[in-house]
Amino acid sequence: MTTTKNKSVFRWLMAGCTAGLMSTALMADEAVITNSFYPYNTETPSFDGLKAGMVIDQSNVAQFKDAIDPAFYGFIEQGMTTITVGETTSFDLHPNYVEATRVSLGQVSLGNEVGEISGWSAGRPFPEEPDANDPRAGEKLAWNYKYGYNWGDSAAIYPFYWKYRDMDSGKVERTIKFNFHFLNYKGRVTQEPTPEITPNPSDLFRAIYVQVLDPADVRNTQLLIHRAADDLKRDNSWLYLGFQRRVRRLATGQVTDAFLGSDLMIEDFEGYNGRISDMNWTYKGTRYMLMPFYNHNDLTLDAETHIDSDGYQVVSFSGQGGCFPDITWQLRKVYEVESVPVDESHPLSKRVHFMDAQTFTIPRTVSYDRKGSLWKTFTIGQAHPDHHLPKNKGSGVSIDDSFSMIDVQASHCTTGQFKGQVDPELSPPQMFNVQHLRATGS
Repeated sequence: MTTTKNKSVFRWLMAGCTAGLMSTALMADEAVITNSFYPYNTETPSFDGLKAGMVIDQSNVAQFKDAIDPAFYGFIEQGMTTITVGETTSFDLHPNYVEATRVSLGQVSLGNEVGEISGWSAGRPFPEEPDANDPRAGEKLAWNYKYGYNWGDSAAIYPFYWKYRDMDSGKVERTIKFNFHFLNYKGRVTQEPTPEITPNPSDLFRAIYVQVLDPADVRNTQLLIHRAADDLKRDNSWLYLGFQRRVRRLATGQVTDAFLGSDLMIEDFEGYNGRISDMNWTYKGTRYMLMPFYNHNDLTLDAETHIDSDGYQVVSFSGQGGCFPDITWQLRKVYEVESVPVDESHPLSKRVHFMDAQTFTIPRTVSYDRKGSLWKTFTIGQAHPDHHLPKNKGSGVSIDDSFSMIDVQASHCTTGQFKGQVDPELSPPQMFNVQHLRATGS
């Protein structure tokens, strides 16, 4: 009887220990999720002397040098623009995306080569805090961006205005009106079908479709990009030129050419529009920085141009050459990540991405030419979905809402004014095929 009693006590103690360990593990997992998706729950970022409502200009910018990326600091120091500081607010992503991350936590791993990943089906693949001692920490952050909730499962910028500007004279040389459409084939968490659109014979992860609406000389130019689920496979991209009335496949190198004469490459879209395997990624550190996050409906908007039929107004621009969006900036948790092209013939030597730690959007990117000199600087304004169009409320998508790509060496910029819409009806799957290019162009 003593032996039986001892065994029972032992089993009871083991069950208690196992339950305790499981409880501790669950708490640890939940702490990872909370830290990744809700970084401002317990602590609001602060920087000595920085307060919401203040304006950072030439007179005081030196005080905040460590809270501003070097390129934008230079713009303010030279008197080209200013920053108006806003309150730090939480940009909560959709609960379904968070839950997908929770379900797959600890199951995702990198392969032997850059661009190889296994165990991912949806959500943020690596929500753990990056480790400076991990040589592949930068690569993991790049995957978090690629598999991020950027535009959700599908969305459209509809319409989308690009202006080409001389930074010295302020002259607007050209205005192009686009529609941009985005569609995820895999990793879908909110829009049916989930988690994947089928059939998917080409095993695509994502597609982008672009159509030019104006002016007449480039009207109906269309771009289609297919990104394979296998990152080691090259993108398939097609261009339809309205004046030629034919579709042609884009050569690999054309994604780094100036797109329609602008200051952007196709590879620049959204902060980085390429394969993980096309770059070597390095995590450079975490810090609190001022980033272009705001409530669109609280801004003083452009009341003179591009007002939509529903009264929607786009972000206005000012500063030198009209190259800087009139928005507010928040102090936010940021990961600095450097990407260096694998291809030595690439026009850039590197990009430095400032990734927002909560949303994994890339609101600031600084690019360097092959000699290592500062060349271009990219700002993508992020609007809170609950303070934007009514249809975007509750979407959990950090809305791309304005952009400015500045070519520092040419003293030139391309600016973007958006009407971002999280609406699956605007981006049906049949839009993202070559036949659609021909049918729309004919």
